Amino acid sequence: MIVAGIGFRRIAAAEDIVALVEQALERASLTRVSLAKLATIKALADLPAFAESARRLAVPAVVIDEGELSAAAPRVQTQSARSIAAHGVGSVAEAAALAAAGPCAALVLARIAAASATCALARLEIAP
Repeated sequence: MIVAGIGFRRIAAAEDIVALVEQALERASLTRVSLAKLATIKALADLPAFAESARRLAVPAVVIDEGELSAAAPRVQTQSARSIAAHGVGSVAEAAALAAAGPCAALVLARIAAASATCALARLEIAP
């Protein structure tokens, strides 16, 4: 199963986020059925666009706290100076996806960007 991690500007609408997640799934040759969770950082989780996006995608909304974000940071591929300055991690989308997918999860798709949002996909860690 797949976790979509998202980062977004406060002006982003749910339809923008949903469209970007769908685009990411398509780029990774995955179907919407494979999506298990939508994750973002605590600072963005209370914004209506996040909850509405999860509802439209029919998946649970997962909130990643600072500790989880920091723990995922070494596994992030993208290094955005803006993201590092604002959140201490190279990509909010990648770190959120990895954190929500588990400590041994791997990125399936590195961050892609649209005008007001970013999205990355990680494969959900399967317990042995």
